Amino acid sequence: MLSALFITLAAPAAAIAQDIAPLDAPSALALDAATYADAVGLSPSQALRELQVQEASVPVTDALTVEFGDRLAGLSVGHAPFHIDVLLTGDAPVADRSVPIAGVYVLIRFRTGAYASHRQLVTAAALYQTDIRATLTQPPGIGIDPRIGALVVMVGKADAMSEPGDALRDRIARMTGVPVRIATLDAPDVDMAEVQGGGRLIGVDPGDGRRYACTSGFVVRRGAESAIVTAAHCPDNLSWADGTGLASPLTFLGQWGWGYQDVQLQGSAVPLAPTFLSDTAKTVRRRVNGQRTRAATRAGDIVCHRGERTGYSCAEVWLPDFAPAGDLCGGGCTPTWVAVRGPTCRSGDSGGPVFLGGTAFGIVKGGSYRADGGCAFYYYMSLDFLPGGWSLATG
Repeated sequence: MLSALFITLAAPAAAIAQDIAPLDAPSALALDAATYADAVGLSPSQALRELQVQEASVPVTDALTVEFGDRLAGLSVGHAPFHIDVLLTGDAPVADRSVPIAGVYVLIRFRTGAYASHRQLVTAAALYQTDIRATLTQPPGIGIDPRIGALVVMVGKADAMSEPGDALRDRIARMTGVPVRIATLDAPDVDMAEVQGGGRLIGVDPGDGRRYACTSGFVVRRGAESAIVTAAHCPDNLSWADGTGLASPLTFLGQWGWGYQDVQLQGSAVPLAPTFLSDTAKTVRRRVNGQRTRAATRAGDIVCHRGERTGYSCAEVWLPDFAPAGDLCGGGCTPTWVAVRGPTCRSGDSGGPVFLGGTAFGIVKGGSYRADGGCAFYYYMSLDFLPGGWSLATG
């Protein structure tokens, strides 16, 4: 089921334990590598090398995107060893390449014969989302899988059973004019809600009188002002819980929650440092030293997130162009969210930071759950979509 995860905000610098020195970028990446190594069975040193090459490969994949332009149907990365896969339209062959990246040679593999380009897939998702929804009993999630060059339409079990076999797939493919793969959801998508980034935020929703918890994301700046971000679906009036039973009130500055955004700003009476808490126990503080754009984020990239409910974990980007199911964006969502294959997500994680090393990627919005309650995947808003005039604080 897809669900919105209640949110995460960044905490005031004064609330951070002063004896927790922020990790530098190499140390932060090494910590993520150790977590990734445990998940996939690599040694910590192998995993660290993989992530170093992954991060250094971004200019290479950016250049491939420009080189192949309208022929590009999909671009993804893989690991153990790290490699780059490029899917192209047309039959004109392109020879595989081996290029040096961060001191090692990386294989770039090319496949041709894709039916639709990535631009055509993005256009189809945007143009036909409403039409697809109208033919189903449950609004679907829609993503673009660059590994196979197809729309992935995530439908409920009732819709899947009403048009068995390939009938549903073929009908939507005829409607959109692009390849389609059908996936079945166990339950709908949902938002998740729970100040230093990665900290606990609490507030009461005046609509229902209930108390909610969220996670704080990153510090942002506009001129001399600083604020912390979290998800817009969190209550407006929030306090940052410091773990001692005290709650420091924050100042609501605004929220944006339509189509491609789920973000609100909370101000603090004290200046905010460009750091966030990243581990489950909230004993590791990291300094933000850069940002990854959505355009530069590839399927297969390893990213990590911290949620107040589920703690710290690392996993693989699944769909860099994803529209969550349901009406979680003041109506339907645009295919501009990034879906990550768990492995953990839960209500209370919303707004939490998505990162690798000291690089910030986005803030968690929601997730999709399996029938057993486990996290199938979560999705985040890229920091490309911060409110106008505000930018990520680094240092």
